[in-house]
Amino acid sequence: MNSVKIFSPGTVANLVCGFDVLGLALNDPCDVMMLRRTSTPGLVIKNLDDFGLPEDPVKNVAGVSLLSLMAALPEPIGLEMTIDKKIKPGSGIGSSAASAAGSVAAANILLGNVFTKTELVQFAMNGEKLASGVKHADNIAPCLLGGVTLIRSIYPLDIVPIKPPPLFVTIVHPQIEVKTSDARQILKKQILLKDAIRQWGNIAGLVAGLMNGDYELISRSLEDVIIEPVRSILIPAFDQVKKRSLDAGALGGGISGSGPSIFMLSINEKIARSVEHEMADVYHHAGIPYSTYVTTINNEGVKIVTDDILQPQ
Repeated sequence: MNSVKIFSPGTVANLVCGFDVLGLALNDPCDVMMLRRTSTPGLVIKNLDDFGLPEDPVKNVAGVSLLSLMAALPEPIGLEMTIDKKIKPGSGIGSSAASAAGSVAAANILLGNVFTKTELVQFAMNGEKLASGVKHADNIAPCLLGGVTLIRSIYPLDIVPIKPPPLFVTIVHPQIEVKTSDARQILKKQILLKDAIRQWGNIAGLVAGLMNGDYELISRSLEDVIIEPVRSILIPAFDQVKKRSLDAGALGGGISGSGPSIFMLSINEKIARSVEHEMADVYHHAGIPYSTYVTTINNEGVKIVTDDILQPQ
């Protein structure tokens, strides 16, 4: 293959209680990326969107990730990456991870899948470090592997795939930007042991609920006593959105990644649409522009685009 086109999915990281260790992939939105081999060694990046992201590879999360992959090859190669971002940067639904993961996944396809998924995650984490200042894999791993992933360890990297039960995901993105690096800086440096114990219980309960298809346990475990109380102050009307979503029947949810997007999980589309209505009503009356998504969990991760695959709407 001389070229490949892929969809790279958005993701929800943390899943309320699992800060930096849990994440899931979405079926919508997705970035569209094309990678082709060139005769001139090196990397060229072209952006088709209007977000004004840098095209210098060393300043672009996709570029940094690809360069780390290229450095691991026995011989120099030439690549040109074209990126059409559908996931708005700073939205909290894995925009940087989609670029980083999509770039290395596409390169691996062109090269005949010479790298493992774990190696691809390691390459793509360089992009996340550029974006947030910290290497983390809770967006990267589900983007590449699909489904829900548990990051047991970063050093060494240990990823546990989790096959979730059928779930609908409703997301509202108030049109403000919360940078991951800023959202990290406001977090407490120390936490009470009683809070840590409660959080550990919620993480274990959520993982068990997802693995066993226990919706009631999932709902009870979607509680964050450490991160959400601090970060939610950055998101207008967060408490109102969460209360009205739960009243509409959502299992639970919270901040998507570092925000400002808010996600909610539901057991069927009817409830998910009701949740979307409540979210939209809150921000409509608050006079804050917003966008919403109602989607499902993407169990494939990054995938090749063929002529018979239409772009997600």
